[in-house]
Amino acid sequence: MKSNLENISEIPDIQDLVDTRSIPISRVGIHNVRFPISILDKNNSTQNTVANWTMTVSLPANKKGTHMSRFLVLLEKFKNRSMDLSIFSEMNKDMLCLLNSENGDISASFPFFLEKKAPVSNVASLMSYDAQVNIRTYNNKTEFEIVVIVPVTSLCPCSKAISEYGAHNQRSNITLSITSSKIMEIYIEDIISLVEKEASCELWSILKRPDEKYVTEYAYNNPKFVEDLVRDIAFRINNIFPNINKYRVEAENFESIHNHSAYAVIEKTFKN
Repeated sequence: MKSNLENISEIPDIQDLVDTRSIPISRVGIHNVRFPISILDKNNSTQNTVANWTMTVSLPANKKGTHMSRFLVLLEKFKNRSMDLSIFSEMNKDMLCLLNSENGDISASFPFFLEKKAPVSNVASLMSYDAQVNIRTYNNKTEFEIVVIVPVTSLCPCSKAISEYGAHNQRSNITLSITSSKIMEIYIEDIISLVEKEASCELWSILKRPDEKYVTEYAYNNPKFVEDLVRDIAFRINNIFPNINKYRVEAENFESIHNHSAYAVIEKTFKN
């Protein structure tokens, strides 16, 4: 009796059949796949974390299906690589070759950790940030995108101006997306640093009483509307991140005196 492997040539490959509906598919692949990832950080050291992956390719009108297992084969191939944009680019090229497609996307979202020292006590603790790397290839053009969500403190200028003492403040999420058609010399740490410097105050996981006094007074002396947050970040982007194609900066203030958020977005595309 032959083994299954010996009979594999006799097993029909349904995906390779011709589809007669003449409708191409823009993206087909795997979504919401949890798989380990090693990120190469700015200090050239590796941070091991877990990513949520989406990997897709375009499918011609005459092709019935893609080979879903090949996406997982690709993840296995790169699981021991320390990933930066150049390695993501290599992975993307391998995917297009493996799936015999001209167009495709890879997206990996993951928690990224930084050790930060409290501003007065210097107590060290880890802060987590949500990061995402996206690679898109369409019509022989490839785009690289880095997205980071940075939590910060914002303090309301209006509340401070009209009150005899105190001012309401809240935690805010700033989402910054940087996109380029070239492999960028931009690290997640650079994006975090830019955003935190433009907030009313940055956050730390552990604060002692002298630290809490510091952040309270620092935020009070640095009030910002949601509009200020996005404008101040946008103002600095051109000088810090040259040769980019576009950016998007989004701020959401989880208002402490309202049952809604304040929200602002700035998007800009450069003519390259």
